[in-house]
Amino acid sequence: MKLILAAVVALTPLIAKDSETSERWNSAAAVFTEIMAAPDKGIPQEMLEHANCIVIVPELKSGAFIVGAKYGKGVLSCRNAAGPGWSAPANVRIEGGSVGFQIGGSSTDLIMLVMNARGMDKLLSDKFTVGGEASVAGGPVGRTTTAQTDAQMHADILSWSRTQGLFAGIALTGATLRPDLDDNATIYGSRMGNREIVTKARPVPADGKKLIDMLNKYSAHEQK
Repeated sequence: MKLILAAVVALTPLIAKDSETSERWNSAAAVFTEIMAAPDKGIPQEMLEHANCIVIVPELKSGAFIVGAKYGKGVLSCRNAAGPGWSAPANVRIEGGSVGFQIGGSSTDLIMLVMNARGMDKLLSDKFTVGGEASVAGGPVGRTTTAQTDAQMHADILSWSRTQGLFAGIALTGATLRPDLDDNATIYGSRMGNREIVTKARPVPADGKKLIDMLNKYSAHEQK
C-alpha cells in the first residue's frame, strides 16, 4: 500500500503539468480559430500561407512584461519538411520584452508568424531575442495585405496581439524565446528541443490534434 501511495504522489505533479500543457494547447487552438473566424479582422490569408512557423501564446498577462517574472508560455508549429500540413507542436517560453501598447492587468494573446528560413532557424535555436537576432514588425490585419508596409514585407517575424477583444499588429521587441524542455518532456516523454520535434516528422499527440487540425484547415498546403 505504501508503494502504491508513493507512486501516486510521484505521478501527481506530472499529471498536473501534463494537464496544464494540454489546456494551453487547446487555448492556443481556440485563440487561432477565433481570430481567423473574425470577419475582415484576422491574419491575412496570404501571410499565413507564406509563413514557415507560427507561435501562439494564449492569455499572457501584459503586466508580466512590466514587472515581476516577465514570463509566459506558448506553443509553436512549423511546416512539415516533406509534404503539406503542420508539424507536431512544441512548447516555448517567452521572457521580457515589450508588446507595444499594454493595459495593466489585462490578458493578452500573442501570435507570431515566422516568415522565412532565417527566422525559423532562430526560432528553433536554444534561445533567441525577437528584434535582435531576427527582425520583427507588427503584422497587417484583415483578409488582404493591401496595407502591408515595406517593413512588414521584409521582416523575419510578424506579430499580433489581442487584448480585450482588440486584434492588432504589435511591435513585439526584446522578448526572449526558448524551448520549454520540461513541458516537452511531459508530452513526448523526453526533454527534446523544439527543432527535434518539428523537423523529425513526429506524430501529432492527441493533445495537439485540435490545434494542428485548425492550422491545416486554414493553410494545409506546403509553404510557398
